[in-house]
Amino acid sequence: MKTLKFLLIAAGSTSLLFLGACSSGSNQASAPANSPAASSSPATSSSPSANHDADHKAGGGIVVESGAYHLELKPEKEGGETHLDLFVQKGDNHETIPTAKVTAQVQLPDGSQQTVPMNYDADGKHYTAKLSSTAAGEYKVAVQSEIGSEKVNARYTFKL
Repeated sequence: MKTLKFLLIAAGSTSLLFLGACSSGSNQASAPANSPAASSSPATSSSPSANHDADHKAGGGIVVESGAYHLELKPEKEGGETHLDLFVQKGDNHETIPTAKVTAQVQLPDGSQQTVPMNYDADGKHYTAKLSSTAAGEYKVAVQSEIGSEKVNARYTFKL
């Protein structure tokens, strides 16, 4: 009887270890109900990252690292609109890239879709777009960027 109990405990412990190891390898960041989450699906390899320099000007957004690129989305309610700021940077020093062609495909909480071009704001050193929605719920954003001859894409999810 003691052997049977020991085997059951050992098997249960081993299976929990395997489940824990499998779940920690996920490449999609999860977040609490009212905070943003990021995942990526770029043409170049990427992984989400919450680490950035303390002197980084963007900060506080949803970060996707895609190869040598750092893409950070900061969504905000602004009056009757949702304002999207996207910082597109390269390298360890996060050098701003002002010449990218950027488009955001947004799925609103009601399931409808909007495609919005993101224009570069030289003063803020980031790309901007406005959505005509401030509906509460989950927004899914696919950012498609052309940087020179490279395509760099990222996917974001956030709640308002």
